[in-house]
Amino acid sequence: MNPILRNVLAVIAGWLVGSFVNMGLITMGHSVFPIGGVDPNDMNALAEVMPTLEANFFIFPFLGHALGTLIGAVVAGLIAVNNKMKFSLAIGGLFLLGGIAVNYMLPGPTWFAVVDILLAYIPMAWIGGKIALKASKTN
Repeated sequence: MNPILRNVLAVIAGWLVGSFVNMGLITMGHSVFPIGGVDPNDMNALAEVMPTLEANFFIFPFLGHALGTLIGAVVAGLIAVNNKMKFSLAIGGLFLLGGIAVNYMLPGPTWFAVVDILLAYIPMAWIGGKIALKASKTN
């Protein structure tokens, strides 16, 4: 396969797989910690209630953001032909942009926004890149 095409595929696959992991965990979180009287698909209702939620309601969103980024970065790094860490970090950058947008659209507590933006994206993408590099060297 053409290396450029494969590298583009690495980003697309990493983004898709990471997004599925992210949404799966967030959906699971709504089952484990349901927000009483709020439809989790109603962005306006969520935006109103977010600042009042306790910390346990933010466990699954953080896990979704962090693990989605981590797994997406691993996938991108494994598929990429070269510059594996750069492609893993690109996934982290894409997810970071999405995380900033979500924190703007659904403003929660400041502590969550800070923890989410500082820990869930670039550090997880870096770890994912390291995993991909290590796995590539053993093959």
